[in-house]
Amino acid sequence: MLRWLIGGGREPQGLAEKSSVQTIGEEQIQNPYTELLVLKGHQDIVRFLVQIDDCRFASAGDDGIVFLWNAQTGEKLLELHGHTHKITAITSFSSSDASEEKNHFILTASADRTVIVWDCTSGRQVRKVSCFHSTVKCLTVLRRLDVWLSGGSDLCVWNQKLDLLCKTSHLTDAGISALVELPKNCVAAAVGKELIIFRLIASNDESEGWNVLEVKRLVDHQDNILSLVSVNDLTFVTGSYVGELIVWDALDWTKQAYECNFWDSSVHPDVQPEIKLSQSPNETPVQHLTCDEECVFAAVGKGIYVYNLQMKHVIACQRTAHDSSVLHIEKLPNRQLISCSEDGSVRIWELREKQQLPAEPVPTGFFSMWGFGRANKQANQAAKKMQENTPVYILELVGDLIGHSSAVQMFLYFGELGLATCSADHLIILWKDGERESRLRSLTLFQKLAQNDDLQLKF
Repeated sequence: MLRWLIGGGREPQGLAEKSSVQTIGEEQIQNPYTELLVLKGHQDIVRFLVQIDDCRFASAGDDGIVFLWNAQTGEKLLELHGHTHKITAITSFSSSDASEEKNHFILTASADRTVIVWDCTSGRQVRKVSCFHSTVKCLTVLRRLDVWLSGGSDLCVWNQKLDLLCKTSHLTDAGISALVELPKNCVAAAVGKELIIFRLIASNDESEGWNVLEVKRLVDHQDNILSLVSVNDLTFVTGSYVGELIVWDALDWTKQAYECNFWDSSVHPDVQPEIKLSQSPNETPVQHLTCDEECVFAAVGKGIYVYNLQMKHVIACQRTAHDSSVLHIEKLPNRQLISCSEDGSVRIWELREKQQLPAEPVPTGFFSMWGFGRANKQANQAAKKMQENTPVYILELVGDLIGHSSAVQMFLYFGELGLATCSADHLIILWKDGERESRLRSLTLFQKLAQNDDLQLKF
């Protein structure tokens, strides 16, 4: 077991100026992840982590192997072999049998053009399908309909027994890269720069016949769509390779908002105006999106942006949150964000309301004597009122997790059990709250001594 502590000191001033990436200092709150477990087993890049239940998760990547782990102890539970090439997509689902006991399964797709359903208790293959004409790039379970979808050069609809219910005709050679569930039995599929809306229709008779119909194509993005996220039954959001973010109505698929200039300097006068992100496409892909009911959190290039859905603009950002591209971002319950990057780092941020300076008084002088300053006075009062009513937020760095030696692909948050990260260095790391783990070990030892009558209390 390795242990680490966040260093409290800053770099010398001369070195700090070479990088615009924020560093954590003694005056900031230090994150609790001061103990880590390194989980070994994979022989290549680990790209995916998927949660199975409260304390189990699966990992997969370019070696084609799936591992199941205990998030509490770090124990390797199962090692699943069945794919011959790298794994391209993974998801989990559960079903209840006659005894109402939940059975947990995972679906894995591979570049070997197969999809396998695995039983998470026994590790056995429930079924393997190898009828695909191209690699399956995404998997989505539609819990409302009790079916799941595979996306590649076509869209396939399956029941949980892996019986093919229906599929579309061949779409493009590039295929579907991402899927998101929408209301009214619809799904949105990212196919290059297009967003295709499909509707699933069940047969009216007693047969298990299904149809999947293309109902609309949305061509508002200027480049390939990289990320999709469903906010609620009314809204979903997409992000593209050139830094575009589009907010969509989930019922009629109309565009509600479009963002390409990710900072409004009129709302944040202390921030330099931002050039359009689409001018540097290699630096500004919207790599990942997550959300809560109020905001969308976007990993854009090296930065993190918080977009308020009601205000329809960015309320906080860190343009250089990491030294390299941010690959994954998640919102935590306590107004915190976690991000990971190609630079090998994992960082914790806290969204805080910024203390605003009082508005400057309206100047008086020669022009105001003759009434020329009246319009200016009204404008200043309107600006002052707007400034007072619009809260300004900042993203403050409160934790810097250093443990991986290569790009951190993604992570899973397990609450009190900590954080799991996976990386191109072939490793998975479990990050733990050191103080909490120490208390638990002390409590366990105390209980063990009490059971063995080795604990003698002296009065």
